[in-house]
Amino acid sequence: MGPGFEAVFCIVNSGFAEAAMDAARKAGAGGGTILKGRGTASREAEERFNIVIQPEKELLMLLVSSEIKDQVLRALYDGAGLDSAGQGIAFSLPVEKTVGLRTPEQKAEEADKPQEE
Repeated sequence: MGPGFEAVFCIVNSGFAEAAMDAARKAGAGGGTILKGRGTASREAEERFNIVIQPEKELLMLLVSSEIKDQVLRALYDGAGLDSAGQGIAFSLPVEKTVGLRTPEQKAEEADKPQEE
């Protein structure tokens, strides 16, 4: 069985998801999905983390091999983290099962199998 997958999420200020995606690609991610959203943080959260929270957000969702998850998270932090204009946060969740996705190794195994007629 090949490597598993991780779901990586990065929430950034509006207009910074493409920069986050560029950083993730450099770390080996293939692509992602960007959703528009609106944050609901309170004044207390702004004071606690010493940041100004813009309500308009973008959510970048990625599905990456478990083998590169740490590199992708690090790239997101370096490229769009809280110390940048994107003020992003990123986290990952393990993916138990996928449908319709195959790793390059699985594709090669399938190509080597004789086809039934």
